[in-house]
Amino acid sequence: MATTSCFAALASDQDLVPHHIERRSIGPKDVAIDIAFCGVCHTDLHFAKNDWGRSNYPLVPGHEIVGTVNAVGADVKKFKLGQKVAVGCFVNSCHTCSSCAVDLEQYCLNGVTGTYNAASVDPGGFTYGGYSKHIVVDEHFVLRMPEGLDLAGAAPLLCAGITTYSPLKHWNIQAGMRVGVIGLGGLGHMGIKFAHAMGAQTTMITSSAHKAQDALRLGADGVLLSSDAAAMQAMANQFDFLLNTIPVYHDYNVYLPLLKVDGTMCIVGTIGMNAELNARSLIMGRRKIAGSLVGGIQETQEMLDFCAQHQILSDIEMIPMDGINQAYERMQHSDVKYRFVIDMSTLA
Repeated sequence: MATTSCFAALASDQDLVPHHIERRSIGPKDVAIDIAFCGVCHTDLHFAKNDWGRSNYPLVPGHEIVGTVNAVGADVKKFKLGQKVAVGCFVNSCHTCSSCAVDLEQYCLNGVTGTYNAASVDPGGFTYGGYSKHIVVDEHFVLRMPEGLDLAGAAPLLCAGITTYSPLKHWNIQAGMRVGVIGLGGLGHMGIKFAHAMGAQTTMITSSAHKAQDALRLGADGVLLSSDAAAMQAMANQFDFLLNTIPVYHDYNVYLPLLKVDGTMCIVGTIGMNAELNARSLIMGRRKIAGSLVGGIQETQEMLDFCAQHQILSDIEMIPMDGINQAYERMQHSDVKYRFVIDMSTLA
């Protein structure tokens, strides 16, 4: 085992503070990584504050990890010392269920192992995430960083990126299709970039008129104000696909009439209850509401390669490790465009 410095939440009502954890010794199939950058996800804040009632302390968040290989196990074949690599939202799965068998580890029927706060045989009994200097991960769950992709800007691709890329790929978004991205934040800004790069006519759908200029800068072909009833009515039956990234309680029924017959709205932003669904919009247009998590390892690698090909990165604001509590405060007020990334060289 090796002691690693980190920032951790020690209780739900406390700020994150400097801490030390133990990482497991390197096994035959393990890759040890020096972490260079770690993105900050809203999920990190939820877990730090125990908003979902299942946090274990000390809790070390962070599942948007990029860095450099510093050691490999004897049986590791895919990675070498000094290679730039990444780790996303999970670090293990059962490998044997029907989901794992088809590279959908994120839907492991026996329970995927999250990069942090997941029960583990590692020291401490739970996984610890990327707000730390080092991490040890099974090579199957380590991703190759393509050449030419900025590491800091790529960090949020490991969550915000793959969360939006995966449904767009699953529903085969391509040139000639019309896609609406609902909500302009950490997820929504990536949805715009991906849908545009895939050739779709891309519309940002937002309740905030002041976000229009930024949406166009990010690649949107147009902006639709959901607060404008006449504009929404004029766009009824126009969209093949809606990517709904709104992270809080809202009314799905407002957006469903925008879909064409057989169109799909995919939910990626909110987990939990929303407004009561009026099935009329579904029935009258054979429309669908679906959901999507992150992608599997194979698809996440495909996404990183796609980003390198199209030079897609997240729009980020870099922070030092000791700025994380202020960043959490700002996140609660949507005061970031569009993702915070921690420079882990600032962690002693």
